[in-house]
Amino acid sequence: MVGHLQALIRLRTINPPGDEILAARYLAEVLAGAGLAPVVLEPYPGRGNVIARLRGDGTGGGPLLLLTHLDVVSADAERWTHDPFGGEIADGYVYGRGAVDMKGMAAMELQVVLGLAREAVAAGLDPALEPVPGLRRDVIFAGTADEEAGGFLGIAWIVDNEPELLRAEACLTEAGGVSVEVGGRRFYPIQAAEKGFHRFEITVHGKAGHASVPRADNPLVIAGRILDRLGTQPPMRATPLMARAIKTVQSALPGGPGPGPLDPQTRRAIGALLRDTISPTIIHAGTKDNVIPGTASIIIDCRILPGTTEASMEAELRERIGEDLWRACDVVTTQFGAPLEQPLPHPLFDLCASTLRRHDPDAVPVAVMAPFATDAKHTTRLGIPTYGFSPLRLDPDEPFLERFHGDDERIGLEALRFGLPVLDEVVRRYCA
Repeated sequence: MVGHLQALIRLRTINPPGDEILAARYLAEVLAGAGLAPVVLEPYPGRGNVIARLRGDGTGGGPLLLLTHLDVVSADAERWTHDPFGGEIADGYVYGRGAVDMKGMAAMELQVVLGLAREAVAAGLDPALEPVPGLRRDVIFAGTADEEAGGFLGIAWIVDNEPELLRAEACLTEAGGVSVEVGGRRFYPIQAAEKGFHRFEITVHGKAGHASVPRADNPLVIAGRILDRLGTQPPMRATPLMARAIKTVQSALPGGPGPGPLDPQTRRAIGALLRDTISPTIIHAGTKDNVIPGTASIIIDCRILPGTTEASMEAELRERIGEDLWRACDVVTTQFGAPLEQPLPHPLFDLCASTLRRHDPDAVPVAVMAPFATDAKHTTRLGIPTYGFSPLRLDPDEPFLERFHGDDERIGLEALRFGLPVLDEVVRRYCA
């Protein structure tokens, strides 16, 4: 498994431009070597996807989809202590862009599939055509493109054009089942919901002129006022899922319900899950140091809770900016993805929780919402309940959330050693 993870990290599937075809071909070769018949889809140049299916006997219900994305964000090598695309092992960790998000999960899912294929071969069966002994459902492995940019050039295309390749009764993907220690207890948040996203481009209009003669309508000055007004976040609002999660955590802490001790990383994460959030991310203005620009543009990334709509988020933004500044702007939505809530209770979710308890008797599984979006926004269009479950037991001091898109992204060997048998058992029991 670690060898496959290292190989995947060394493939530069940076989005943009993507080049996920490199990872899709690698995985297809590995899967074909195990006797499977993977399908590689490249709907756009370089944007590769790979799908493979293990057969069950069909008596246990619809398939289980194991979903991973193959693209990663960029990395500034000068800020890393190891080559971000070297897949090096040091101090008990595999370093590299995508180790956490999400080639580590890809390697775990791949290894589960390879293990099942080996059992079919050992029984004298063709794993590409004949049911694997003991499986009553099919298992679908899918590695897809473009998740880091919304999945529109990857899984969205498959859902729209080849849905039968993915159609399943349930799905496991990233961002859940990773241990978090609070107050001496070990919690495993399992993703059963995710926030939506609403991205805006705000264009501020003024009048260009010579910088030696300042203007009151300088778009950069107006943009600065807008950014200042967006510096505070909207009020907190706990969804029913998050209210239950907080109650579960508080009840499990020593001494019973109470606020509990939270480290800064956990406090920031919880704060993001209890409100809609507004984050300015990019500002563009100016072409020359002695010219007042005629326009300035600001990109705003908002993450929205279930219950917040496209219209209500724009109204919140308008209220915060104020009518005096709003009139100096053009505001357009550049991307919108609705928040998601998965069905609970659900047999697959319950199995994930019970398996964690079996492998870690101190585990406290908790259904939570992710503060970011995943490719679940596309699988749910096919009516597939999708849960975030990439099980890892971490060192208590490991700042795991900061590894996502961060410098020195890495994943622990011991965390993977814990997670692989957990995931394997969940897949086998759900499909048996």
